[in-house]
Amino acid sequence: MPRPRGRRRVDFNHGKKFFKPAGISLSQLQISKISHEEIEALRLRHVENLDQVSAAKKMNTSQSTFQRILSAAHKKISTALVQNQGIEIDDFSA
Repeated sequence: MPRPRGRRRVDFNHGKKFFKPAGISLSQLQISKISHEEIEALRLRHVENLDQVSAAKKMNTSQSTFQRILSAAHKKISTALVQNQGIEIDDFSA
């Protein structure tokens, strides 16, 4: 049985839920879903310019877990940009 997932702290409430490339209709888009934890990891690391140890502490998680969250976010966003996909930010309740 896997270890229970700890509660991660997310201080950022995004206003937008969906981003898409211009000129492509929603019905033709593939969508990449990004969790609110992944957005928070990106914000702490790249907008707030925190190192991973400090950012992990702010999110109430280990540095290795923070790195996994950040890597997943980088991969999803990079794939969406290169393949002209939409990016949907999952709701906080997820």
